[in-house]
Amino acid sequence: MMMTSGAMLALLGAAAPAQVAQTPRAQATNALPTTQALFDTYVRSGKMPGIVAAIGLPGRPPMFVAAGWTAVEPNAPAATPDTLWRVYSMTKPITAMAAMILVEEGRLKLDQPLSDIYPAYKNMRVLTNPQASLDSRPATNPITIRELMTHTAGLGYSFTAKGPLLREYERLGLVPFAANAQVEAKVRPTRPATLQQFAERAATAPLIAEPGTRWSYSMGLDVLAAVVEKVSGMPFERFVQTRLFTPLKMNSSYWQVPASAANRLVTNYTFLGDRMVPVDPAATSVFRLAPSFPYGGAGLVMSARDYDRFLQMLQNEGQVDGVRVMKPETVRLAMSNLLPAGVTYGSVTGASGGSGGEVPTGYGAGGSVTLADTPGGPGKGTYGWGGAAGTIAYVDPTRHVRGTVMVNYFPADRYPLRSDLATALYKDLGRMAK
Repeated sequence: MMMTSGAMLALLGAAAPAQVAQTPRAQATNALPTTQALFDTYVRSGKMPGIVAAIGLPGRPPMFVAAGWTAVEPNAPAATPDTLWRVYSMTKPITAMAAMILVEEGRLKLDQPLSDIYPAYKNMRVLTNPQASLDSRPATNPITIRELMTHTAGLGYSFTAKGPLLREYERLGLVPFAANAQVEAKVRPTRPATLQQFAERAATAPLIAEPGTRWSYSMGLDVLAAVVEKVSGMPFERFVQTRLFTPLKMNSSYWQVPASAANRLVTNYTFLGDRMVPVDPAATSVFRLAPSFPYGGAGLVMSARDYDRFLQMLQNEGQVDGVRVMKPETVRLAMSNLLPAGVTYGSVTGASGGSGGEVPTGYGAGGSVTLADTPGGPGKGTYGWGGAAGTIAYVDPTRHVRGTVMVNYFPADRYPLRSDLATALYKDLGRMAK
């Protein structure tokens, strides 16, 4: 259901001073009762220890919906807007927007060959039979910046690669991802020590497809992070901090969780049958250690409040609270379908951050873009992405709403949280618009 901005503002109590004194839970229960009930049911039924969402309108503070705790252990802290979560692939939109800042400034071009920046990518090769061998042929198309942003560069990913290519990625240490301390101890010795080394080494691996011809989930955003670092002349994490996090007042976004914030970090779980088992306990989390380098595709730990600040910037076309970090036209371009001509987005599993989707979908700068309205759900032009541990983020310019959902468990698609949330949230919005 379509609704006016005025109706949406009324939904979140824009003109109700009495609500200021309400607790966040009371506000959520009053304004978004179906969503709050959904979260309560998820926690009460043991599907997850805790969950937090931030729902917001243009120019408005977020409405937080929360239930449960940071872990299943007794006396674990309650999950709050400032709890820290592994957002994994929700790092990708942030990396892509950092690159779009350089595009805006004329220091990068979307269709610029990657070999302009890294000559090693000038002579790439494409696998001829990926399932059986590393046999390859010369690529005919150059990889471009657009293709890195949209997973159409022909690069693979350690999550999705199989057989000979996976073994080659493991041999080269092309594993830009942290799961837990045990896995990290195995992969770190072979992983490149710096972001620049990672980008150079990735050029030595064969491609899985001709650049610009196929959508395939990839380490393209990790290579793009290296591009941002090299073109800006600034360490990637410092560029993101100075151009996005600091001006947007995102004060709880970390590549390494400091000791001062460690008590806010949740435990990440996996499942044995229906039983939750900690895979990365908060107390010993790999995210409390310095990473080999900042993983532009999967490296951030963030709060719901912080990710909402990022989404609010996108929703407001580049600014929050009067502080502008991107031009409106840059944001509109980034959130549009940037796929090369003739390429379609086929979706990925929730375990990789994406979803199947009910409507035709394209791909923008580090996130998917719906090309039509979803009945009872997000509208045309909705941009967003998810994370391997279940997190979700989107900006819906048609319905004028943004949303962040934080949970931490593997696999991300164990429960239909995405569809359940869309049903509950848009039911709440539709009810209040009547």
